[in-house]
Amino acid sequence: MVAVPISLLLIFTLLYFTFHSVKQAVLIFTAIPMSAIGGVFALLLRDMPFSISAGVGFIALFGVAVLNGIVLIGKFNQLEKEGMADVLERVTKGTLIRLRPVLMTATVASLGFLPMALSTSAGAEVQRPLATVVIGGLVTATLLTLFVLPLLYVIATKINLKRRGMIKTVSIALLIGIGGIASVQAQQRMTMEQAIEIGLKNNQGIKAKAMDIQAAAALRKTASELPQTAANFQFGNNEGFEYNDGLMISQVIPFPTVFGARKNLFKAQVKGYEWLKLVAENDLKSQIRTYYQQLEYLEHNAEVLARLDSIYVVFIKITELRYRTGDTKKIDISTAETKQGEIRLLYDQNEIWRKNAYESLKNLLQVTGDFSIASIGAYQPLAIDQVLDSSFATKHPQVQALYQEAHIIEQQKHVERAEGLPEFTLGYNNVSLVGPHSKNGVEKFYGRGKRFSYFDVGISIPISFGATKARVRSLDYQKQSAELAAQWQETQLQTDLSNAIRQYEQRVSQYRYFKEEALVNADELIQAALLGYRTGDISYVEYLFAVQTATDTQLNYLKSIQQVNESVSAIYSLINN
Repeated sequence: MVAVPISLLLIFTLLYFTFHSVKQAVLIFTAIPMSAIGGVFALLLRDMPFSISAGVGFIALFGVAVLNGIVLIGKFNQLEKEGMADVLERVTKGTLIRLRPVLMTATVASLGFLPMALSTSAGAEVQRPLATVVIGGLVTATLLTLFVLPLLYVIATKINLKRRGMIKTVSIALLIGIGGIASVQAQQRMTMEQAIEIGLKNNQGIKAKAMDIQAAAALRKTASELPQTAANFQFGNNEGFEYNDGLMISQVIPFPTVFGARKNLFKAQVKGYEWLKLVAENDLKSQIRTYYQQLEYLEHNAEVLARLDSIYVVFIKITELRYRTGDTKKIDISTAETKQGEIRLLYDQNEIWRKNAYESLKNLLQVTGDFSIASIGAYQPLAIDQVLDSSFATKHPQVQALYQEAHIIEQQKHVERAEGLPEFTLGYNNVSLVGPHSKNGVEKFYGRGKRFSYFDVGISIPISFGATKARVRSLDYQKQSAELAAQWQETQLQTDLSNAIRQYEQRVSQYRYFKEEALVNADELIQAALLGYRTGDISYVEYLFAVQTATDTQLNYLKSIQQVNESVSAIYSLINN
């Protein structure tokens, strides 16, 4: 009766001095009854009475539950200070960011009290109620804090949700960011670096290039291959009336330099396939970056369109109110609804583009499960983090692949010249000569068991060198063509890189203008126009013009970020980053 109320009072006091707001202190304080629900049910399930030990457990439970509330509300406030004006966006992203810390706090505390809850040794009658309350309370406190506290935060900020786009945003916040713990766990949050890593691992095109390398490497063992060995067997009466037989074996041996030339050729071909694989990987990384950045842009664009839609909702309400009081005409309401419809059409179109980009990225990554991009925090443009010069063009895989093609042709020339050199022939013959034969003046009969053998050694010299020279000359032309193509590709990449850098600098300048000047003026313009129209100081035409101007500015601001990111992606592709 004394300790628990004092604890609650101290908790509320500390919350107030932490946030300097009674409203936010009360919001976080709601975690206490949410945690008490689980503690009471845990005692009921284990058939335990409310004891002093259970009361101490409730005090410990309230502290952990309030800590989770502080983690959430503190993150919401931090995002607000960073410029995230949309409360729904703050709730969604803040809850997603703090989901793991909240779950970790509850899990660690629960596991720490688990031995006490299951204890049967001395002192168990004191330990079990305390641990039971904490474990049961943390289950409900964690779930309800993630469900209810962000909702209360939204309600406390008086957000108007009466619009289709915002209802969809709130649904996402409730299902994913706040209450859909299972959904969050089912969908993998993926950074751009993770997406590139998965794509390089899973993409079928990259796997095909890897198989090409293995196929070329497997041919290295054929470098020392000899022509097929010839074996002939003869039988007949070619010597008198007796039947004789003979066995002849011969082997053609190319000039020794052929083997080294072939080995170098296969080695060059493997290297060529490796460069082609790097070209494919660079193209894949560029495509993944493009679709990932499109998703980032389209998701933030949807948030801006939703916020703009809510502005038109307010505008329509004010127009309807002024129409009922006779201050405006029916056409003003129709105009406002038409403008709101245009925003909703943009939102629907944006959603189609987002789904297309998502499916394209999913196909590149070759994944079957759903995922979401990990765009946490404010939407910011990418920056080039390294010094750029013309050497990047020389090292680019496309250039190196062409130079390697010229090197392969050079090795083919060596093989062609080596194969045009003389070849050697080695042969072995073993025959029978059945019948009488004179040797040193003595005639003797030789049967089939007496064999006669001898070796053949020969050389094949090409008589016409014209064909070999023609083939070598053709390879020379092919090599020159590959080198010229490589030089042209290198020059083209240098030009493209210079153009991309200039475009990047121009787009960064454009982004800075929108961020530092136009965007600030747009927010002020909307607030001033809304206040002026509400008080009747400006007409609906002036208000629509102001909102349209601010709308274009905010959408162009997001577009400027996307353009900067496109330039960065193009530069990374040109330098094979």
